[in-house]
Amino acid sequence: MFRTIKRIMGWAKEYKTRLYIGFLCSFLATWFTAGPIFIAAWMVDKIIKDSRGIEIVDSGLILLCFGGVILCILLRFFFSYWKNRLQESIGHEISVDQRIHIGDILKRVSLGYFSKTNIGEILSALTTELSALELQGMKMVDAIVNGYINVVAIICSVAFISPLAAVVAAVGVLLSSVIALRGINRQSAHTAPLTHTAQENLSKASIEYVRGLSIVKSFGQEGVSVERFQDACKENKGIRIKNEFGFVPWNCLHLFFMKASAAGLVLVAGLQTVQGDLPFTMLLVVAMFSFTIFGSIESINDAAHILSVVDSAMDKIEGIEQAEYIDESGKDISINSYDIDFENVSFGYDKREILRDVSFRIPQNTTTAIVGPSGSGKTTICSLIARFYDVQKGKIVVGGRNVKDFTCDALLRNISMVFQNVYLFHDTIRNNILFGNPSATEDDMLNAAKAARCHDFIAALPDVYDTVIGEGGSTLSGGEKQRISIARAILKNAPIIILDEATASVDPENEHLIQQAISNLTQGKTIIVIAHRLATIENADQILVVDGGNIAQQGTHAELIGQHGLYQHFILIRERAEGWAIAGDTVC
Repeated sequence: MFRTIKRIMGWAKEYKTRLYIGFLCSFLATWFTAGPIFIAAWMVDKIIKDSRGIEIVDSGLILLCFGGVILCILLRFFFSYWKNRLQESIGHEISVDQRIHIGDILKRVSLGYFSKTNIGEILSALTTELSALELQGMKMVDAIVNGYINVVAIICSVAFISPLAAVVAAVGVLLSSVIALRGINRQSAHTAPLTHTAQENLSKASIEYVRGLSIVKSFGQEGVSVERFQDACKENKGIRIKNEFGFVPWNCLHLFFMKASAAGLVLVAGLQTVQGDLPFTMLLVVAMFSFTIFGSIESINDAAHILSVVDSAMDKIEGIEQAEYIDESGKDISINSYDIDFENVSFGYDKREILRDVSFRIPQNTTTAIVGPSGSGKTTICSLIARFYDVQKGKIVVGGRNVKDFTCDALLRNISMVFQNVYLFHDTIRNNILFGNPSATEDDMLNAAKAARCHDFIAALPDVYDTVIGEGGSTLSGGEKQRISIARAILKNAPIIILDEATASVDPENEHLIQQAISNLTQGKTIIVIAHRLATIENADQILVVDGGNIAQQGTHAELIGQHGLYQHFILIRERAEGWAIAGDTVC
């Protein structure tokens, strides 16, 4: 328990001054909570003695005591306010920076990290886990550290009245902490990983269910698809209920020690009063304290449950933070030329080899088309240029520098990519275009949209450029999304352009608009294009034919079309596919 509290305080180390001042405020608030009880008891003792004629109480003393009570109450609320003001918001303040930091980490890791780490786990860490830490971390510090501070302050107060009663209270706290709370901690350590696994399974099942709804409906298999989601929900419920039942015996034992100690406190003080060693008014004080002395730590049993969840959450977050940066040794390098060289490059995913000893050169300001069968390594070549992955053998050189010399940001400043499957953010069209260059002016943004041939359809929308599009661009057609992504790339104005089958799934009505947009994007650039369209391929300065992880052929269209090989076969197939026609008799 205390190890986890130490971890939370380490997590909040930038705010440790506020934490410690908050602890001091908590201690003082407790003292000023006890103050009115002492003053009232002392005053009652004086009044009793006055009624018996033992001593005379000045009326001014009563007013002074009343003022003292009011002052203690005010000071109690003053220190309580500042304790909350200093500590309560720390978790929220840290979590904002933590999420941004994790976002930066995920941007700098290899894409291979995401194939090894389930997206549901990452999502759970960023939402469920970090939210648990954000919402509960400081509350646990408050409940446990301030809880023990409060009980120590009250035990010290009781010690002024009856040292023996204070010893009884201290023994009760020690027994509950050593026996009951340690049992709760062990139970939590056992159940927290099970709870987290169930939560991750639920997150994964939920994501899969929502993403696959269109397929589910089209095949009419709602019952099959929902089964995994329902199983995850039931598993989550069963584990959580079982966990709660496991805590019950330890919770009861913890409360038993507290209540028994409270009774022992009153018993000891009562015996001392009967023996004449303790004034009756002080017995009343001890009796009043017995109701509240353990209140601050009675709730620690609930905190101990949560601490294991928080501890596991911190393990998950630290696991992401320890992910290896792909550009750990990279530098912010600027280049003046944009030639691209592959030198004996080999690469594979896990144990499956994709590229084998690949070498080629892409001169600056030329267009290189990459063609080949599905799975031959075309997209992998483009991903390696952008350093989404690191090569396993050989090297890739851009502008005379190994891509491993760059930071990711420094390298990607020089590269714009247009993918076949476009992703747009759930935001305005303006902000989606400005994503390519957030500092661009309104005129720059409009010119990019016009060059990408998307201004006309945007102008027809109800809110024009302020139209908010659905997540992933779901409210736009494929051609419209593609043109917005090209506008984004035009606005970035990078010297190297990678087009990954940008027109492969576009309807003929939109294709000519996208081809015009691509022409505006690629003027005076170094172009790498994965394409199957003949018009794109035959106009390239060079063509790389990839087959089985090797460069099977290399040359211009005119050179390769006359050679027997994969390219000639590929062109014949494309000509038949693009020249097909529907013919037949009229159906009566």
